[in-house]
Amino acid sequence: MGGALSGIRVLDLSRILAGPYCTQTLADLGAEVWKVEAPWGDDTRRWGPPFSGEESAYYLATNRGKKGLAVDLRQSAGQTLVRELSTRADVLVENFKVGDLQRYGLDYENLSRGNPRLIYVSITGYGHSGPRAEEAGYDAALQAMTGLMSITGEPDGSPMKLGVAWIDVLTGLSAAFAVVTALLERERSRMGQWIDLSLYEVGLAALVNQAQGYLLDGEVPQRQGTGHPQIVPYQAFAASDGWFVVAVGNDAQFARLAALLERSWLAEDARFATNASRVANRAALVSQLAESFAGGNKEQWIARCRAAGIPAAPVNTVADAFTDPQVGARNAIWTLLRPELPPLAMPASPFQHFSRTPAHAELPPPRLGEHTAEVLGKVLGRSPGEVAALAAAGVVVVAPERDLSGRHCEAARQT
Repeated sequence: MGGALSGIRVLDLSRILAGPYCTQTLADLGAEVWKVEAPWGDDTRRWGPPFSGEESAYYLATNRGKKGLAVDLRQSAGQTLVRELSTRADVLVENFKVGDLQRYGLDYENLSRGNPRLIYVSITGYGHSGPRAEEAGYDAALQAMTGLMSITGEPDGSPMKLGVAWIDVLTGLSAAFAVVTALLERERSRMGQWIDLSLYEVGLAALVNQAQGYLLDGEVPQRQGTGHPQIVPYQAFAASDGWFVVAVGNDAQFARLAALLERSWLAEDARFATNASRVANRAALVSQLAESFAGGNKEQWIARCRAAGIPAAPVNTVADAFTDPQVGARNAIWTLLRPELPPLAMPASPFQHFSRTPAHAELPPPRLGEHTAEVLGKVLGRSPGEVAALAAAGVVVVAPERDLSGRHCEAARQT
C-alpha cells in the first residue's frame, strides 16, 4: 500500500523521542526511513521496564516502519557512509548537540553541497543561536523552562510535569509538519533547506492562551488543578464513586447545567450569569457544583449531562481509554507481527483515515543493525564482502534480518 509520502527517503540520525517521533510519523505516511544508530544503540532501547525481547516500550513506541542501521560516526568510514546516504535522501533529521555533526562534516552546510535538494532538520533544546544554544534539551527541563510546570498541578501543591514528554511529542509533530512543508516548497524552488527547530520555542508556542493572556495583561498564570484559566466550570469533579469532567463552553450550557442540578438560580445570579463573572467568582461557584456532584454516581451524572447537551466525560485510566469501544471502531490499536516475538500492539497513527493514502505500518521497530546490510547494499551498492569488512572493523553492526514477508500491520479491533 502506497502512502502519501511514498518515494520520499528519510535519513534519521535522531535518538530518544522528538526526532524518532517525527520520523515514525513520516514512515507511517509512506516515507522510507533509514534509522542510523550508534553501535550501542538508541538510549531508549534500555529505558524500561517493560521490555519486549531486548527492546523497551519507550523505544518501540517511536520506531516502527523504519529500516535500522548501526554506524560508528566516530570513524571516518562511518562518516563516509552517512555522507553517501545523504546524497540519496530527500530529508535528514538529527538531534545532536550544536556543533557535534559539524565536527564530522555532517552538518547542513557540508551535506547540502553534495545534495542541494536535501531538507535537513536539526532538533535541539534551544536552537542553534542565542545564549542557551549549547545547553542540552530534555523534556522535563523544557517543561520547567517554558513555564508549563508552573501552571500544572493543584493551586496549593508543587509544580508538576505532564505524565508524558509533551514538548518532545509536540516537537516531533512540528518537525514532521515542517518536513512536509519544505517538501511542498521544494516542488517550486527545486531546493532543499535547513530547518532549525527547538523544543523551547515549540513549548512556548504551545502555551497558546496561557501565553497570550500573559502577553496581554502581564498577569502571571497560576496553577488551577484540572480547572481552566479562562472558562468556568471546565474541570474534574468528584462523584460518589470517582472523578469525571464537566466542560461548560458557553452561558447557555451553564444554564442547562444549573437546571439539571436543580439550582437554576445559579444562572440568574449576577456572580455566575456570564463566563467572565464565573471566572471572577470561581471558588464560590465550584463549591456549589462540587456539593451537588458529590451526591451522585459519575456515570449517571455523565449520562444526564450529555442528554442535556453539556460535554462530560469520565477521568479514565490508560486501561479504560484503550478498552473504550471507540478504539475498536477507529482501529486505534495496530498490531505488528514479529517472528520469534509476541505480536506488538501499538497506538495507531491518527493519520490512518485519509480516504486514498492512509497512514499504515510496513515494519516493526528494527533491532539494532537489522537492515545495515540491506541498506548499504541496495542504496549504496556495497557488496556483502565490503559490508562484512566494515563490520569486522567495527564501523557498522550487522544483525540478521527478519523474514517479514506477508507479516506487516493488522488493525486490532476491540470487542
